Amino acid sequence: MISNQDLNERSLYLLKTLVERYIHDGQPVGSRVLSKDPNLKLSPATIRNVMADLEDMGLIHSPHTSAGRVPTVSGYRLFVNSLLTVKPLESSELDQLQSSLLTEHDGPGDVLNKASRLLSDVTKMAGVVTLPRRETVTLRHIEFLPMSNTRVLVIFVTDGQEVHNKIIHTDRLYSPAELQQAANYLNSVFAGRSLAKIRDLILKEMEQDRSQVNQGMMDAVSMARLTFAQQPKDDYVLSGETNLMGFSELSDMERLKQLFEAFSQKRGVIHLLDQCLLAEGVQIFIGEESGYRAFDHCSLVTSSYSINDEVVGVLGVIGPTRMAYEKVIPFVDVTAKLLGAALNSK
Repeated sequence: MISNQDLNERSLYLLKTLVERYIHDGQPVGSRVLSKDPNLKLSPATIRNVMADLEDMGLIHSPHTSAGRVPTVSGYRLFVNSLLTVKPLESSELDQLQSSLLTEHDGPGDVLNKASRLLSDVTKMAGVVTLPRRETVTLRHIEFLPMSNTRVLVIFVTDGQEVHNKIIHTDRLYSPAELQQAANYLNSVFAGRSLAKIRDLILKEMEQDRSQVNQGMMDAVSMARLTFAQQPKDDYVLSGETNLMGFSELSDMERLKQLFEAFSQKRGVIHLLDQCLLAEGVQIFIGEESGYRAFDHCSLVTSSYSINDEVVGVLGVIGPTRMAYEKVIPFVDVTAKLLGAALNSK
């Protein structure tokens, strides 16, 4: 990968100016346009020579027969890593985010939907927020209610007083008294622990010497195993995907079809967002860096969010590679922090 140390100051400034102009105008940038920049102080001929060098390095290219140049993925990457000047949010923008997300009466689901819509509304691109991973959710209380045959309704409460219902199929009939005994045991042992920790503890208890475990405990652990079995990958909330149709780079019908199929199938997007879970700070995938053909002409700017100092999800903005990174990056960063704060208060 080419770094800023591979270019002299003049070439770096010209590349920075070209990328910024292309992001702003959406048109290939020619030497005549660049020559009007008062800080370059170079003739059009010299600018053409520098642009030729940048093209040889794979940082810019000429679309079709145009005399102008546009950034390549490598050019955007060098720009984002080394040349970008990030603009902090204005106080009015920060106030809008805080008033929208830090509200008392919204439940966790409402806050996640609001965050996705805010990302979309402010950037005029697509906003995405993954739901908090259930492995990190904390159990507050659990109850078992008998149903027909060997079916049992499980009602358990997690962080934020969210109530979950699940029907499990047991290997025998249980009386209401047995179910109450199992619930009492699980509430005394597992309340306050994450679902991932509960699964680990269940496995350990099932491996214990059966002679040292009474039947009631065995029944409770067996039902907990059925209740908290590994869940499928969590979903995400997506807003403003139709905004992407307004960008000329993405208006090709085949590109749009691939993009919207990726959104509907979700697996690729989830896998891409999963890569950001363990990374610190804002992560950026530009074009084919994502590894997914549907996103070859898109950039994804993400940041993880935390509940109780534990990373539980990722949010981000999906748009064309020609996006205003200096505005999108701080917006995504601040929104992630405010979302975590909002969910912590639920």
